[in-house]
Amino acid sequence: MRGEAGLLADLGALAIPFAAHEHEAVFTVAESDAVNAAIPGAHTKNLFLKDNGGAYWLVTVPSEARVDLKALPAAIGSKRVSFGKAGDMERLLGISPGSVTPLAAINAPPGSLTVVLDEGLAAAETVNVHPLRNTGTLGLSGGTILDLLRHWGHRPLVAPIPVQDPA
Repeated sequence: MRGEAGLLADLGALAIPFAAHEHEAVFTVAESDAVNAAIPGAHTKNLFLKDNGGAYWLVTVPSEARVDLKALPAAIGSKRVSFGKAGDMERLLGISPGSVTPLAAINAPPGSLTVVLDEGLAAAETVNVHPLRNTGTLGLSGGTILDLLRHWGHRPLVAPIPVQDPA
């Protein structure tokens, strides 16, 4: 697995601009709210999912989104989804819960999962994601995230992610 060192090497080799921020460990969106206040740009949360057919999905959405998991399969072209197991996440992506990021696809063989980026994030100037650990944040454009995924051999999907109405 190439890990964070490989990620940083690719960012340098491809001359990709990014902003790096170090912070205390955050495991949930709620915990990250205080950290995010000091970091400009769109903030994210990530869902590691497995569908009924056995396919894995990593879905990145705005941090405040409440994803409608019943409507999600139709939006991304999958079968019914449920949350993936931590062991599968570690095996496929080399990360643990709390550190989920689309950039972890650097560790995944092409075709082993589908990375989905919310269409609003894909168009955003700055999208903040973990650099494969939950004690840091990288700010990259949505387009750059898609370019990196393609560089690593993945075929990312950009989709309008269905959300639940606020409670």
